[in-house]
Amino acid sequence: MGRIKTRLVKAITHQLLEEYRDSFNTDYEDNKVKVAELTDTKSKKLRNIIAGYVTRIIKAEAK
Repeated sequence: MGRIKTRLVKAITHQLLEEYRDSFNTDYEDNKVKVAELTDTKSKKLRNIIAGYVTRIIKAEAK
């Protein structure tokens, strides 16, 4: 089992996917850069969690 995502992470991720879905792909490193550009998160850890969740959602939709 994986780690449980907080409401903040889920809310930010879903908002980013609604507005910028075409900007993201299945590569975590690319998504990490995009999240840093599109949000104003001060924390690297929060940015990485959001980028990982975006990547996971995109990969699940690709299946």
